Amino acid sequence: MKVLHVFKTYFPETVGGIEQVIRQLASVGKRKGVRSDVLTLTKGPSRVFRFEGQLVYAVRRDLDVASTGFSYQAFGALKRIIDRYDVVHYHYPWPFGDLLKLLIDADKPSLVTYHSDIVRQKFLGKLYAPLQRRFLGSVDCIVATSPSYLESSQTLKHYREKSTVVPIGLSKATYPVVSDRKIQCWKEEIGSDFFLFVGVLRYYKGLHILLEALKGTDLTVVIAGTGPVEGELKRLAQELGVSENVRFLGRVSEEDKVALLEACLGVVFPSHLRSEAFGITLLEGAMYGKPLISCEIKTGTSYINASGETGIVIPPSDSGALREAMQTLVGDQVRANRMGANAFRRYQTMFSDDVMFDGYYKAYKALLSKAQS
Repeated sequence: MKVLHVFKTYFPETVGGIEQVIRQLASVGKRKGVRSDVLTLTKGPSRVFRFEGQLVYAVRRDLDVASTGFSYQAFGALKRIIDRYDVVHYHYPWPFGDLLKLLIDADKPSLVTYHSDIVRQKFLGKLYAPLQRRFLGSVDCIVATSPSYLESSQTLKHYREKSTVVPIGLSKATYPVVSDRKIQCWKEEIGSDFFLFVGVLRYYKGLHILLEALKGTDLTVVIAGTGPVEGELKRLAQELGVSENVRFLGRVSEEDKVALLEACLGVVFPSHLRSEAFGITLLEGAMYGKPLISCEIKTGTSYINASGETGIVIPPSDSGALREAMQTLVGDQVRANRMGANAFRRYQTMFSDDVMFDGYYKAYKALLSKAQS
């Protein structure tokens, strides 16, 4: 079976949650007879190359509007290659991807992973709504990444009859193995009782709330990543007098990320808006046996982090509750270790790459059977 994934960005140019999902599906697929290639956009000239065995068709991005990349060449690229594939797998939201589907991919079996509602662009969202309805109406299957997101999305309620749930999964085998010495170096530099945040620094990540939670404490937080609000967060840390409590590392290597996950006391994930639909960092924390702290925003974050079992779930935008949660784990190592062990077991049972792939493979097979009947 051959599957073509369609999304606006991909490795190695960008590193993000959706890119990681595609990468994990491709990795498992290679072992199980499914080839997964990618059509994406690039800042540079168009090219076709291999990434970890995948063919990546990267076409030049012509412009960006409201975080949506557009490419005139993408229409021709999809038209040239689409007949090589059995299923086209779209990743939402990407309004330009909707156009590609509606103008080029009329009859091919198709599936879309619905990663997130469009939350912030209210005005543009109204203009986009007719295209969105046509796109979601045209695909054969819609996959939500958690039961909570499927139930709470006002958009998906109109497509329940063709919607299903396949949780995102990760494989530890795709992450580097780091030496004990590297882990110890980070502990020596930062200490052993620090909390870790990894991700792109965006408005909905709630990091301003995390900085407020550090006021008047001796808690330590490491923030690994870059993004649009990085400068704003660094200024806020100075204004709040918590610069000694927080380390901004910028973008770190995969080796250093794993070392930090191994070294930290727990993973903190203060996203406070529904733009955070799942939370790959939470899943990585569970995979490395760490207790988790997250907010109840009725998305996949609370599907990963079972409150009281794998970590602590707090109300969104509540710096006091966030401070208390971190202090609780620092003050009770036995509880923290128990929650971390529970998080790892939950990952193994529900969020492995094999569990995710099996869910998608079942959906792919159903689409092909329907197309052939």
